[in-house]
Amino acid sequence: HVQLVESGGGSVQAGGSLRLSCVTSNSYRNPCMAWFRQAPGKEREGVGYIGSAGLVGYSDSVKGRFTVSKDNARNSLYLQMNTLKAEDSAMYYCAAGRYYCAGSLLESSYAYWGQGTQVTVSS
Repeated sequence: HVQLVESGGGSVQAGGSLRLSCVTSNSYRNPCMAWFRQAPGKEREGVGYIGSAGLVGYSDSVKGRFTVSKDNARNSLYLQMNTLKAEDSAMYYCAAGRYYCAGSLLESSYAYWGQGTQVTVSS
């Protein structure tokens, strides 16, 4: 079973930046990975992903502000969030596929999920 642990969430003012990290216990595969978020009363939505081959994709709401990256040597996934807005406030989740995969913003693409880290942006 693969475990994912997120960190780096917190409170920040609008316009500020945060960097989320996700460490995975999976050290021998190279699955696609992604970040999702869920705000109170809303459905969980995909934010950004990185496929096993390194290709990335983003939702329109964060494109140009957020960057997904991965460090295979550290078994870690990152989400650099810049120019944060109040509407970015949510619980952020890290997700990983089961095997080598292209990645997507769909929840069904991922088999493993972290517990989440809270991001609060004040305006």
